[in-house]
Amino acid sequence: MDSSLWPLFFIILLFLCQTPVFALKKSYIVYMGDHSKGMQLDKALLQNRTDSHTEFLGSFLGCKTKAKDAIFYSYRRHINGFAAELEDDEVAAIQQNPLVLSVFPNEERQLQTSHSWEFLSLEKNGIVPPDSLWTKANFGDDIIIANLDTGVWPESPSFSDEGFGPIPKKWKGGCEDDVTSPFPCNRKLIGAKYFNKAYAKGKGIENKTTIDSPRDFDGHGTHTLSTAGGNSVKGASVLGVYNATVKGGSPKSRLASYKVCWETCYDADIIKAFDHAIDDGVEVIFVSLGLPGDYQQNGIMVGSLSAVKHGITVVVAAGNDGPRYGTVTNTAPWVITVAASTVDRDISSYVQLQNGIRLKGKSMSAPLPEKRFYPLISGAEARAANGSAHDASLCRIRALDPEKVRGKILVCLVGEIKTVVKGKFAAMCGAVGMILCNSRIDDYQPSLNSHVLPTVELGYTQGLAILTYINTTKYSMALITSPKAEFGIKPAPLMASFSSRGPNTATPEILKPDITAPGVDIMAAYTEGNGPTGLPDDERTTKYLFISGTSMSTPHVAGVVALLKSIHPQWSPSAIRSALMTTASTVDNTNKPMLEESSLVEATPFSYGAGHIRPELAVDPGLVYDLSARDYDNFLCATTTSYNQTLIKKLIQNNGCLLANTFSLLDFNYPSITVPKLSSSVKVNRILKNVGSPGIYFARIRPPLGVSVFVEPNTLEFTKNGEERRFQLTMTRDTTNVQSTYSFGELLWSDGKHNVRSPIVVGTTTT
Repeated sequence: MDSSLWPLFFIILLFLCQTPVFALKKSYIVYMGDHSKGMQLDKALLQNRTDSHTEFLGSFLGCKTKAKDAIFYSYRRHINGFAAELEDDEVAAIQQNPLVLSVFPNEERQLQTSHSWEFLSLEKNGIVPPDSLWTKANFGDDIIIANLDTGVWPESPSFSDEGFGPIPKKWKGGCEDDVTSPFPCNRKLIGAKYFNKAYAKGKGIENKTTIDSPRDFDGHGTHTLSTAGGNSVKGASVLGVYNATVKGGSPKSRLASYKVCWETCYDADIIKAFDHAIDDGVEVIFVSLGLPGDYQQNGIMVGSLSAVKHGITVVVAAGNDGPRYGTVTNTAPWVITVAASTVDRDISSYVQLQNGIRLKGKSMSAPLPEKRFYPLISGAEARAANGSAHDASLCRIRALDPEKVRGKILVCLVGEIKTVVKGKFAAMCGAVGMILCNSRIDDYQPSLNSHVLPTVELGYTQGLAILTYINTTKYSMALITSPKAEFGIKPAPLMASFSSRGPNTATPEILKPDITAPGVDIMAAYTEGNGPTGLPDDERTTKYLFISGTSMSTPHVAGVVALLKSIHPQWSPSAIRSALMTTASTVDNTNKPMLEESSLVEATPFSYGAGHIRPELAVDPGLVYDLSARDYDNFLCATTTSYNQTLIKKLIQNNGCLLANTFSLLDFNYPSITVPKLSSSVKVNRILKNVGSPGIYFARIRPPLGVSVFVEPNTLEFTKNGEERRFQLTMTRDTTNVQSTYSFGELLWSDGKHNVRSPIVVGTTTT
C-alpha cells in the first residue's frame, strides 16, 4: 500500500470502530446452542470461547473493538452464545448466519414471589398496597417470634440484620454457642438455644458435646422460621432451577430459635424450651411438630398452656396423616391448630409422549441432558432376573436391571420408600430421568422434590395414562419439559391430601383443625448443612427450598399473628384465634366451596376448620369469642374423667375442679360450635365481645342437614368497645333423620360491615 494512503486507512478504520451517537441500540441474546461436552473448562478454553464470540460479532460490526464493547455477557461454559447491545439492522444480519439458532430481545422480567403472601392478599404483583395489613402493622416491627424446631441456619439472607435497629429491651434471651465457636446471632435473629438432654438420653448418646448446637442440619427449622418472619430476599434460588423473591409473613419481626429436634424430638426438651421461651420474652410461638397423646402426655400441649396463660399466642401444626379422618393432632383448645392447603401457583413440568399427549406434573429438577425424546421404561419392565415385579414397579434398587434402565426415562410407582430415594436408585442404574406415578387416587399427591436427576411427579390419572402408553406401544418415547411457574390456577385453595382431618378424638366438642393456610410447595430458607433430598450422599446445597406440610402452613399463621399483635397488643391469644377463624373463607377462587385436593369433592370443617385464613379481614373482625385462663381451667375440670386429676390440680393451681359439675364443654366459648352426639335437642351458650365500633349485629343461620337451629336473641347491640353479649343456640334433631352421621352448617353475625362466621358441626346419633 502506498505510504501516503496510511493516514486515510486509519481514519476509515477509526470510523468503522466508532459507534455513532445517534445509533439506537437494544440488548439482545444471540443463542448458538450448547458448547461441546467433555472438555476441561480451564482459563484458556474460556478465553478462547470469549474471543470466538468477539470475532463472530466483529465480522458483522466491522471491528473487533466494537464487538468487544457491545458484548456484556459471553456464555462460555455450557450454553453457547452472548448478550450484546445491537442495532436492528445488525440483528437482522446476525439472524441469517447458520451458526445462530436465534436472536431475541433481552426483556425485563419481574422476579416471581414465593406467592403465598400474595395469595393471602398482603401484596399484589410484588407491590405492597398502602392499605395492606403489612403496612398497617409496619411488617410486624419488633414483635418477637419463636419456633421450636430443628434449629436455624443463621447465615441465610433471610436472617440478615441489615436495616434493623437495636434489639428490643423486652428481649431477655440470648444465643448459645455452636459446637466449636460462638453462634452468629444478630439484631434480626436475636435468640438461638438448644435443648437435647432428653434426646441424648433417649438415644444413649454419652458424648453430648457433639450435638450441643442450635445450628440446623436438617432444614426444617430454618424453613419454618423464615416463613414466619424472614426478610424479603430478592433473587432467592432453588438449585438454580427457580428464582423468586421470598419473604416471611412478618418480615420486620425479631426471631428466636429453640432447637428441640434432631432426627426426633422429646417431650422433656420441648417443655424446657417452652419454659425458656416464656421467660425470654417471646410474643408468638409456633411449633411445626405433631405429637400423639392426651393433654397431659404431650409436651407441646403442656408447654403451650403455660405460654398462653402468659399471653403468648401458640400456633401448632394439625399433622400430616390425612386424608384419613380423626388424625388431627395438637387438639388442645388453647392453641391455634393449622391445616394445609394449596395456593394458585404451580411449578409445572410436562411429560410429552411421542404420540402427542402432554401430561402435567410437578418438578423442581434440572432439565434432561438434551431436549429430545428418550426411551421410556417402567420399573416392571426393568425388573432384574432375581427381582420381584412388585419391588421393580416401586424401583427398588435390587429389583432393577441397570442394563435395561441405562439411557432411558424410568417410570416408577410411588410407595413404600421415599420418592427421593427412588430417584437415587434410578440414577445409580443409569436412568437419564424419572417419572413418578401415584398408584392410588387417594394416596400421594405430586410435590416439588429436588431429585438428584430430572424428575416429574404425576397424579393418579396422568400416571395411568403413561403406563397405558408404555404397555400398548412397542417403542415408547417421552421428553420432560423444564419447570415453569404457572399462576392463576383454579380452583384454589384445595385442601392438601396429607393434611390431618378431624374430628377431634381427644375432645370431640372442640372442632380441630381451627384454620387452614398455604402449606403446599412453600419456598423458604434452607440449611446449607444438608442436601435438599436429605440423603447422606447428596452433596448439593441450596439456600432455599420448596417443602410441603402443615409444618409450612403453621408459620404462615404465626406470621399473621405477629402482625395482629403489632396492631392489637391488648388482644388475648383467644381473641386473635377468634379473629382469624371468624373471618376465614370456605370458598375458593371460583367462588365455590373449597374442594379436597385428591378427590375434588367438597371439603368440610373437618378438613379446614373455620376456613382459609384471610389476614386483611382478621385485623378488624368486629366481634370475638374470648377466653381467659380460668376458662381453660374449666375446660380441664370438665375433662377430669379422662385426665389425671393430680396433674390437672397442678395446672390450674386452684387445688381442685370447683366447677366440674356446672360447666359443660358444649358451652366452652370457642369460635366454632360442635355437638358430637345430638340425639334429640340441646342448648349451646356463647359470649361475643365487641372489639370494633358500636353496632347492631343480626344472626343468620345455615343449619346442618337434618338439624333445626334457633338463636336467641337473634339481634345483639354493642354500644362500646369491650362490651360483651350472650346468646344461646337451640339445636333439635329432625326425628325423620335416622342416620348416625356428621352434618355441617354455620352461624353468621353481621352488622353490614363485619361478618362473624362460626362453623356448626353436629354429629347425630340414634342412641
